[in-house]
Amino acid sequence: MSSECSSYLNADRVLVSGFSCPRVGGDARAVYCCGFQDVKYCCDDPHSFFPYEHSYMWWLSIGALVGLSIAAVVLFAFIITVCVLCYLFISTKPRSKLDTGLSLQTAGKATSSLLDATNKSHYQQEAE
Repeated sequence: MSSECSSYLNADRVLVSGFSCPRVGGDARAVYCCGFQDVKYCCDDPHSFFPYEHSYMWWLSIGALVGLSIAAVVLFAFIITVCVLCYLFISTKPRSKLDTGLSLQTAGKATSSLLDATNKSHYQQEAE
């Protein structure tokens, strides 16, 4: 099985004569004509010939790069905006103490008298 690659004009507008696949001294599995209108070669995939010029693919690549660049800038701007808004939300919040649900007492007479009563009952239990 073999296929014919017809003659074509390459990217430099030089005529390249046609050839048959597989080429002499090439891979025996490369029986299909592959590539583009301006770049042809032998390969083993029957669906690898594209009926347009190779430079067309560069325009697709440039378009994809431009699209990805714009998407990256938008994503970066979104992340920066979220960070700034979070900072502003946290920094403008009124500073309030954390409510643990327990009321704290200062160490004074009430606390010391409570400790004295606890210690006395503890010593009385040990004495008995």
